[in-house]
Amino acid sequence: MLALSGMRTRWITFVGSFVALALGVGLIAATGLALAATFDAPERGPERFAAAPVVVRAADHLRVDTPTGTRTKPLDHPGPVGPRTADRLAALGRTVEDRTFPADVTAPRAGPDATAVRTGPDAKQPRTGLDVMAARASADVKQPRTGPDATAARTGADARKSRPGQDAEARVGHPWPVAAAAPYRLTSGRAPAAPGEIVVTTRPGGGAPLRTGDRVLVRTPAGNAPRTVVGTVAGRGFEDAVFFTDDEAARISPDIDALVVHADATAVRRALGPDSGMDVLTGHDRRRADPDPDRDARALVSVNALLGTAAGITLFVSAAVVASTFSFAVAQRRREFGLLRTAGATPGQIRRTVCAEAVLVGVLASAAGAWLGAGGAPLLVGRMTEAGLAPPWFALGDASWPLHTAFWTGVFVATAGALVSCHRAGRTAPTEALREAAVDSRVMPASRWATAVLVLLAGLGLPAVALAVDPGDLLGRKSYITRPMLLVVGFALLAPVLVRPVGRLLTWLPARLPGATGVLVRENTAAGVRRTAAVAAPVLITVALAATLTGTVATLEEARAAEARTATTADFVVTPGQEGRPLAPAFVERARAVEGAVVSVSRSTAVTVLEEDTALVTSEARAVDPARLAAVSELPVTAGRLSDLDDGAIVVNEEWLTTRVGDRVTVWLGDGRKASLRIAAVLATGTGDNGVYVTRRNAGGAGVDRIDVKVAEGADRRAVAAALHTAGAATGTRVTTRAEWLAANGPGTNDPTRTGLRMILGIALLCTATALANTLVMATSDRVRDLAVLRLAGATAPQVLRLVAAEAVVAVGVGAVLGGVVAAVNLLVVWGALVLLGVMSAVVVPWGTLGLVVAAAALLAAVSAVLPASIALRTRPVELAGARE
Repeated sequence: MLALSGMRTRWITFVGSFVALALGVGLIAATGLALAATFDAPERGPERFAAAPVVVRAADHLRVDTPTGTRTKPLDHPGPVGPRTADRLAALGRTVEDRTFPADVTAPRAGPDATAVRTGPDAKQPRTGLDVMAARASADVKQPRTGPDATAARTGADARKSRPGQDAEARVGHPWPVAAAAPYRLTSGRAPAAPGEIVVTTRPGGGAPLRTGDRVLVRTPAGNAPRTVVGTVAGRGFEDAVFFTDDEAARISPDIDALVVHADATAVRRALGPDSGMDVLTGHDRRRADPDPDRDARALVSVNALLGTAAGITLFVSAAVVASTFSFAVAQRRREFGLLRTAGATPGQIRRTVCAEAVLVGVLASAAGAWLGAGGAPLLVGRMTEAGLAPPWFALGDASWPLHTAFWTGVFVATAGALVSCHRAGRTAPTEALREAAVDSRVMPASRWATAVLVLLAGLGLPAVALAVDPGDLLGRKSYITRPMLLVVGFALLAPVLVRPVGRLLTWLPARLPGATGVLVRENTAAGVRRTAAVAAPVLITVALAATLTGTVATLEEARAAEARTATTADFVVTPGQEGRPLAPAFVERARAVEGAVVSVSRSTAVTVLEEDTALVTSEARAVDPARLAAVSELPVTAGRLSDLDDGAIVVNEEWLTTRVGDRVTVWLGDGRKASLRIAAVLATGTGDNGVYVTRRNAGGAGVDRIDVKVAEGADRRAVAAALHTAGAATGTRVTTRAEWLAANGPGTNDPTRTGLRMILGIALLCTATALANTLVMATSDRVRDLAVLRLAGATAPQVLRLVAAEAVVAVGVGAVLGGVVAAVNLLVVWGALVLLGVMSAVVVPWGTLGLVVAAAALLAAVSAVLPASIALRTRPVELAGARE
């Protein structure tokens, strides 16, 4: 009953705690419901081979036996099905060879300038329109023009936009016989029967569809050629396909990617034998032969990390603000507790009263929060899919455990946050009822000192150990998100001690200005330590998180950009027009033949090593030509020489367990081949982008996906640029200058990361705003007698309101300074890790973000303090001065 009575008479004290906790629980519930949906990717059956009885393809996983069991890793480039294997399986039953290759289509254009014509499936038409465009493209590739006129014609933005192939639609090619394995069914026309005929998939609502009779330009690894659409099939959603005749597909892509076998699976396995290196897929396992079968699970990894981080930060901020609010509330009620002690209440009864209040608030707020979370989860998921943070198909499941977890978490947070306050409330002496002093005393008991020192030692000691042992670990997302927490807690515990010196520093100049406002602000800030600390705590948390998270991400992006600027010395960087596609062989040949150009061709691949006989670790690698690499790059070599790289060698970085030049390491290449390679050179670890280098022989079947071009000394840069752009236009290849490539891959290009950070900071700001407003309303409402005394002393109402607003802004400033110190320490740790890893880059301080956060907090604090003060000033000062609790 005493707890209910106290809550009824001091409801303002508990409203803020209720709102803050309900909001926190609601956010935890919403993120928890969304997080539960990320644990399992949607169950999808086979797509490309849903109607195939047996699919045979090269093993796509590396399997290595170790003393602790068999370890597996996905292969970067699984090999093809060999001709001998295909012939052996053909003896068991009918087989269908599948080949997959890029087949980008330039659709016919509408209007009077359209060059494509509609024809019947069997009609013969003269070569016009796209035929002429293809011929011109081929001529451009074979005979690049040089000189000023060519440069003007070929390097301008408008010219590049109008070239053939730039607006091609990305598709994949297959032989027509394998279409039945999906199965695809003709919706119009007929199957392709001649080399110039194709069948295409159509997409409902996907723009101007291709129709039977269209003449289109198709770009494949074999070159550009006009072709006639003789049939269409309905798309199945997982690919946009172009089907060729079997012979034409084999000419374009000779390797067999998969084999559909119409025979018993047991007989197929027996014919292959146990060590064939082939996978025999039946039933649901046929899903593994689909394009990117792990795309759903991979898409959920980042969603899981984002939601988990958001839930963790919400829990941390909610617990901190609730504990701070309860602590301030107990400090405000010391005279009330003193009166209860004088009336005969025991310390245990006082503690139980405060705990009962906390539990009651926790139960009610948690129930409200769970209800809010259940309603807000669909909105959260919808916003994430709209912002591109989650895949379009992402949806909530039917899990209910996140609501239970959020509810009991809220109750626990409220109870735990009040435990320390309960202990201090029970220690209130009866004489506290007689206290009238406004100056806070005994704000830091020995237990709080000890806890603060231990937490700060941990917050500073753990990064120091990591700097000495493994600096790279400090650059991981988990590290730079969780590391600030200990320092935030430590500084929050020390806030009552730090408030006075920081407050005096911030008010030093205002106190010397004419008038009494500056002096009063300074003295009231120093006297009301608990009040100032309670206001500063949520600001400290938000500023520290905002500066640390955004500053660390920006600093790492700048460090990566600095590495790229240093490592890449090429004048031009060539990449595929479509992400994930290899460069067209025709372009590679033309680039190598450009006069005055030093061309370095490279491939993305991977190598896997068995570390300590227990774990398979895969590293990204690039296959390069050692003789050309030095001409277009300056890699951070710490030992050895890049020129020593050959087919029997490898370049590693300092993260590898074996880093002594000349030692041999056993690796598995991207196609699963095992190789013993000599370490030719060692690179600095850097930000993690300094990977491994091998030669083309060890590329594991990877295609060319990047070309770095350096203009030779004395050569005509404009002529080289013209030749590259001309060849790129005909093959859909992106040719950029070094500056353009650095800008496209520089800081700020990872929008999902920044959007996720904004979401996390928005959650922290929401909790902070609630706690800040509640604390100031509590504090101002408790100072009505002080305000009345000021009025009786001659202060006008506007002067009193300006004083109250100034005190609130100073308290926000104190929190901002302490939060800035926490952020500075964390950013210095990141900078120190980068220096130790060999990256010299400046620390990026997010001044804009910090300015917005502090300005919003100051405005909210001023309004939250002025509103209750203005209401209190409506009462006559004499009546307020005589008021008692």
